[in-house]
Amino acid sequence: MSWGETAVWIVGPYLTLLILVGGLIWRYRYDRFGWTTRSSQLYESRLLRVGSPLFHFGLLFVILGHVVGLLIPESWTEAVGISDRLYHLNALVVGAVAGFCTLAGVALLIYRRRRTGPVFLSTTKNDKTMYVVLVAAIVAGLFTTVASQFEHGHDYRQTVSPWFRGVFALQPDAAAMSLASWPFKLHALIGMLLFALFPFTRLVHAFSAPIGYLFRPYIVYRSRDRMDL
Repeated sequence: MSWGETAVWIVGPYLTLLILVGGLIWRYRYDRFGWTTRSSQLYESRLLRVGSPLFHFGLLFVILGHVVGLLIPESWTEAVGISDRLYHLNALVVGAVAGFCTLAGVALLIYRRRRTGPVFLSTTKNDKTMYVVLVAAIVAGLFTTVASQFEHGHDYRQTVSPWFRGVFALQPDAAAMSLASWPFKLHALIGMLLFALFPFTRLVHAFSAPIGYLFRPYIVYRSRDRMDL
């Protein structure tokens, strides 16, 4: 393993986390009014109604797939009776469907942004950079999902997964990551770049998801104060 790979797979993740956390704190303190999606729904809603759910729900399943594939050890899935063949088959089917939905959704959103005049005029250089990196991450992820089914002798659950879990245990296994095939390395690098850009783009709105909306009462009312009687 070269010193370059050692630096990338050991220093890179922590540098990314430092930028991510530091950027979020900075954005919240000094650009709180910019912490928004800068919604353009008033300009165009027909394409948005299709592209946005397609992208967001697809991305949700992509994230869940990454959680299962990277955080849950292979021994755990085997212990509950999921064979390696069944696991990879499910990963291929679910991952491919979720990935293509996410890609189709973001493609539709980009088309809408480019073809709708007011929306295009409100697009910043920051947005364009974000879309390029986001699409690159999705395409690379789709490629690794399909390629992993045809790569004999390489299992990302024995290379990428131990490295990823080791990052949070403060013991990143750079040697294991160095054995991963180049599509997985490229996907990991693009992923780190995306997370580093995250706090400085409209993607930051993901940390402001209205979770409480799901549990609010159907009717919101205020009881009359006794002094008003």
